Amino acid sequence: MKRLSWGMIGGGKGSQIGPAHRLGAGLDGEFDFVAGALDHNPEAGRSFALELGIASDRAYGDWQEMLEKEKERDDRIDLVTVATPNSTHHEITKAFLENGFNVLCEKPMTMTVEEGEEIVKIAEQSGLICAVNYGYSGYSLVRHMRAMVERGDLGKIRLVVAEFAHGHHANAADADNPRVRWRYDPAQAGVSAQFADCGIHAMHLASFVTMQEVETLSADFASCIASRELEDDASVNFRMDGGTVGRLWTSSVAIGRQHGLTLQVFGEKGGLQWSQEQPNQLYWTPVSGRTSIIERGEGNLSPEADRTSRVTVGHAEGMPLAFANIYADLAAAIHAAKDGQQVDKAADLYPRAADGLRSMAAVHAAVASARAKGEWVDARPPMFQK
Repeated sequence: MKRLSWGMIGGGKGSQIGPAHRLGAGLDGEFDFVAGALDHNPEAGRSFALELGIASDRAYGDWQEMLEKEKERDDRIDLVTVATPNSTHHEITKAFLENGFNVLCEKPMTMTVEEGEEIVKIAEQSGLICAVNYGYSGYSLVRHMRAMVERGDLGKIRLVVAEFAHGHHANAADADNPRVRWRYDPAQAGVSAQFADCGIHAMHLASFVTMQEVETLSADFASCIASRELEDDASVNFRMDGGTVGRLWTSSVAIGRQHGLTLQVFGEKGGLQWSQEQPNQLYWTPVSGRTSIIERGEGNLSPEADRTSRVTVGHAEGMPLAFANIYADLAAAIHAAKDGQQVDKAADLYPRAADGLRSMAAVHAAVASARAKGEWVDARPPMFQK
């Protein structure tokens, strides 16, 4: 099968997220990295693109140049990844979609619900792929959790508990560090800090695994370091459209916690527990039974898990491989669209623009609820309330 062409905006030298995308996109040999506008400094971006092996005529100074030149090429890129600062996601994603490009956008997809609804409509009308990088949904055992829920192993889902709590912003003396400060500055981060940064990953996982959407929520936000305008700790209760009760805690001041992303799902027939820091093990407890450990890579798991497990059992698979599973999904979808074929169900799991929109609606709903001392509010985007 012919390899696809891939380009990237942002993710330059020193970027936290850029290497994970480049590893993920290149891992399975589905994509060739052929174009990039990798830095806000044009010369730095061009220089780094050349270091990475991109041809000089496709090492662009900014995303506008990249768009104008790529859309005129017969061998234009099949997919562009947007990994720029949050406030630019909407403008860039919209521009590339409107010019016929498939897009994978880093979260948050937009800064406002209105922008999110616009992107969803453009993607629907164009028939193009607009994916959002909720990369943790790419983990093999997260997909196995979803498969177990879907086939009824847990029965009706009663409760889901999600956490994304770390302690890396707990030092008040570090408050002026520019790498930390911007996250709690409304002018740069928007209306929310910790919930918008980490909490929506946990909430997306809850929806992804249970296959239910958040309808209403009640939130409590706290700035444990008083100088911060935005929250560094949040607790969110939510109710889902299938009747499931949700509990979510996210924090950046939980000293001793490292990454801290965990998911627990409890149904009538049993419960599941998974932690991103130990991604190879999934704990399964049937009602009135003993807890067993499901190992990533063991035989006869679900098609969703088997497809996304690359190395033999007992060897760790980490975040770049989870990202690679998102890119493998996107490659399958792009090839299917080119060939007029249906995508294999086990490969059709990448997060969509609608997921990015729902997350942004949840952020704004949580902010409103926290300001109203925990009042329950509708968490759905207006276009999904009709």
